[in-house]
Amino acid sequence: MKKTVRSPGSATIINAIATGSGSAFGIQLYVTAQAQIKSSGVKCSSDLPVNPKLMEICVDKVLKHYDVDTGVHIKTQSTLPMASGLSSSSATSNAVIMATSQLISDEFGLKPMDEMQMLNLGIDASLEAGVTITGAFDDASASFFGGITITDNYQRKIIQQSKMEKQNILIYMPDRKSLTAQSDVNRMKLLSPWVKMAFNQALQGQIHDALTLNGILYCAALGFDPKIALDALDSGAIASGLSGTGPSFVAVVDDDNIQDVQEIWSTYSGRVIATQVDNEGTKVV
Repeated sequence: MKKTVRSPGSATIINAIATGSGSAFGIQLYVTAQAQIKSSGVKCSSDLPVNPKLMEICVDKVLKHYDVDTGVHIKTQSTLPMASGLSSSSATSNAVIMATSQLISDEFGLKPMDEMQMLNLGIDASLEAGVTITGAFDDASASFFGGITITDNYQRKIIQQSKMEKQNILIYMPDRKSLTAQSDVNRMKLLSPWVKMAFNQALQGQIHDALTLNGILYCAALGFDPKIALDALDSGAIASGLSGTGPSFVAVVDDDNIQDVQEIWSTYSGRVIATQVDNEGTKVV
């Protein structure tokens, strides 16, 4: 028996590290996890050179939840760049947790976990693996449910949840990686009064303004060049800013201006990825 689950990455509207409250939306770049029963032990492999620790913790937590003694083989594939500020860890956790849960519940005739159980188990695994600072409930919930989520990360509570209008999303990825867990938390917390302003904009539905303000603020704290976002805005982007703790920048762009934004970002070293909003979230495929 095999179970295959696809989980989207997400892009930042509000980074929760400064205040504990955040917001993100799903994007059509995915981590796909295939889970299969094996005689014993846990084996995790990926098409990307990633540390399997997070996947192993996810599987272990699912096995403990169901209290079963079996081996599991997890294999992941990804169109989502790792360590890029696009929620690769959250997408991996969500995909592996759901695939393993579905596999175990079906194989042993047990009650499946509900959505919030799976989401929280993935966050617990990410915290234990040391790949997140706040637990990334904003990123993880946007990846799990798709669309936009606005969250209290400390309470693990979704304040608002909605589908996002289908729009072009451009991502600029510099030739570097940025690990969230290695970011300067104290420097980010200095921004909290202004990040709260951006968060209030998000609560009021001013998603594009919130994304841009948040992105510029975190550029200042983390040493990224805000000119990258400003160039996108100058070329017609509706919104643009740093995603997560970087290094990726995200832009929301209409059809008329997508080529102009792609062209200006192509002048920087790195690559530009064109994608769309994901409103479906994590699901069995």
